Amino acid sequence: MRVFITGGTGLIGSAVVAELLGHGHTVLALARSDASARAAKEAGAEPLRGGLADLDVLRAGAGQADGVIHLAFANDFSSADALTRAVAEESAALATLGEELAGSDRPFVVASGTPHVPGRASTETDPVWTEGPVGGRGRAVMAVLGLAGRGVRSTAVRLPRTVHNQGTGGFAGLLTGIARQSGVSGYPGDGTQRWPAVHALDAAVLFRLALETAPAGTAWHAVADEGDQVRDIAAVIGRRLGLPVESVPPETYGPLGSIFVTDQPSSSAHTRQALGWEPKHPSLLADLENVGP
Repeated sequence: MRVFITGGTGLIGSAVVAELLGHGHTVLALARSDASARAAKEAGAEPLRGGLADLDVLRAGAGQADGVIHLAFANDFSSADALTRAVAEESAALATLGEELAGSDRPFVVASGTPHVPGRASTETDPVWTEGPVGGRGRAVMAVLGLAGRGVRSTAVRLPRTVHNQGTGGFAGLLTGIARQSGVSGYPGDGTQRWPAVHALDAAVLFRLALETAPAGTAWHAVADEGDQVRDIAAVIGRRLGLPVESVPPETYGPLGSIFVTDQPSSSAHTRQALGWEPKHPSLLADLENVGP
């Protein structure tokens, strides 16, 4: 299968590209810079220059492909306005890709997030967030799944709060970055809230399985660790960096503060049973041992 991928040179995307190439697929990768284009080519993919805002490029990429995987996001969490712009850019990109694929029966796999359900671990049947700081992403993903009624084999791979590799990535990576800057390995609130996690190499396998076999209109959970307490995550980071571990105000994390304080464990039991997905790589707490001063 010839696969068009956005975000193919990021932490998750580079793992997905390698997984696809290792299983006989070819990859056309959106590349927003010369450096990204070189990275895609060195990985074995064909680069297509452009960004998420270049809607004509997205149409061209999807038009050349047997299937599409969307992973790109601006990841600008510096302010509420920046996050709003990033969500709007992604929403327009997803709508454009969906229109290009409509009526073709081709697969369209989009990255989403695991939902929060008070009092229990979320499952694949729970709806994603459609309100709050990142609610627009949830609405865009729901629109993609709705393309199942328009001749698109659309599916969502829901990623947990931390997708990691070699101690970097996701919310845990943000905690590490802030710890380096502030001199304190902080956690919001009392730190008992739980965040799910998955290794990027395990997530990549699930993206491939969804592309190849998942039925239209379905959602899947790329969750290996159902939920580690945030204070335990911060404790490993603090020990590795030689920094004190302390509770800090949620406001420390800007527009993500309200999400950071939320208890949000998640299950992947259905995904494992239905698609035969089985995570094999290190857990988050084990992988954080790779964090160095």
